[in-house]
Amino acid sequence: MPGTVGTGLMAAVCLALSSSTAAESSSVPLRDIWSERTLADPVSPGDFQGRLELHELQSLMDAGEHLFNARFTTLDGVGRPMATQAIIPTKRKRASRSAFSRTAGMDANACASCHNVPLVGGAGDFTANVFVSEGFQHTDFDTTDPQFSNERNTNHLFGAGLVELLAREMTVELQTQRAQALQSARASGQATRVELTAKGVNFGRLDVYPDGRVATDHIDGVDQDLVIRPFSHKGVMTSLRQFTINALNHHHGLQAVERFGQRWTGEDDHDEDGFSDEIGPGEVSALVAWQATLPPPGRMIPTDERWQAAAASGEKHFEQTGCNTCHRTSLPLESLDFADPGTLDAAGTLRRGEGIDAIYPLALLEWAQRLPRDDSGRYLVPLFGDLKRHRIADQTLSALGNELLSQRFVERNVFMTSELWGIASTAPYGHRGDMTTLAEVIDAHGGEARSSRDAWASLNERQKSEMIAFLKTLVIQP
Repeated sequence: MPGTVGTGLMAAVCLALSSSTAAESSSVPLRDIWSERTLADPVSPGDFQGRLELHELQSLMDAGEHLFNARFTTLDGVGRPMATQAIIPTKRKRASRSAFSRTAGMDANACASCHNVPLVGGAGDFTANVFVSEGFQHTDFDTTDPQFSNERNTNHLFGAGLVELLAREMTVELQTQRAQALQSARASGQATRVELTAKGVNFGRLDVYPDGRVATDHIDGVDQDLVIRPFSHKGVMTSLRQFTINALNHHHGLQAVERFGQRWTGEDDHDEDGFSDEIGPGEVSALVAWQATLPPPGRMIPTDERWQAAAASGEKHFEQTGCNTCHRTSLPLESLDFADPGTLDAAGTLRRGEGIDAIYPLALLEWAQRLPRDDSGRYLVPLFGDLKRHRIADQTLSALGNELLSQRFVERNVFMTSELWGIASTAPYGHRGDMTTLAEVIDAHGGEARSSRDAWASLNERQKSEMIAFLKTLVIQP
């Protein structure tokens, strides 16, 4: 067998050399296959416009998978000596003394460095935790001190496209209810109260007045603009595109043109590392396409009949304790057409009509055809979540509210409901990844989840074991 491997390698080398020779003789440039650049072959956004056919979508997904796994190098522009990790382009006062840092970044060579449990696109171990701050305009905080940064564990990305589609549709529902209430108040001359509900999830209420005033005091679990922001532990990222651009800068020191380029900063080398226009809109789109098309986690059917029986009982306990009040088994989705850029993307992220207008029809993918549907034909997305923020800690159960900094004006003890699909494959648990078992993180629930946690605590040991048996069937499958 060693001879076979050697022969194959020699054949590959000869093929590469013959290709290189042919390229030299034909004046057609060919990138060296041994190049240490990752971004040498740009993704042209003009190749991916409108509603993509399956082969076009697959091509973009392949490019995105390559970029997600790639270990970026300084030849790609890795490093941000004069830029901070802040989402808003922010200059440092002085160049950082080291390129890589576990505090404010850069802190990863590849996207897959952190998203790899149980496979690429998954979650991260405690060692892959990131440090999140809002980004300071006048001071650089390169510290793990919790007064200046929040330590977060890495979420998995499977089913992320479905999550963003749900958030978009829920946003439309909520904003339509507000618009209808305003119209009703103007027409009647009377104040109008509207209960805000999207896909069966209640988000509080609005009091609307004939003069156009809107009282937002009783909105619950969503920002005052009624935009569902489904990503990050705090629920503050609107889209995969926004998340991707943030992460490229924060974790790799690579700046996307659509945020850090001439339009918003007046320069093409914002971080002053000698590389201009490091990440084009095509590369961002490829990364978004790969993430958006990742299949959703599933439910494993154990081969052990004892586990099957225990999981069936555990699912009943999950409902009886009220865990499904927030961790809803599924939410209905009208359409699997994923527009990129999305309808809710904002400044600093490419928007519709600004160069790329692509639609990724997720319904063409094999996994999408296995999604269950309700009686109205809507897709049932089995996320075990509600895309709503909740107060998850209180004075006696504070472990899940252990951050000292608020993020985007979200209170410190308020977090987005974590989707439970895939939870059996993504230990450790908690926002910081410092809880090693499912029982530990359930025990830590306080605040609005206190009654469900107390109901869990009242179960006997066999019932608790059965509930864990159910949760351990929610897996990410290869």
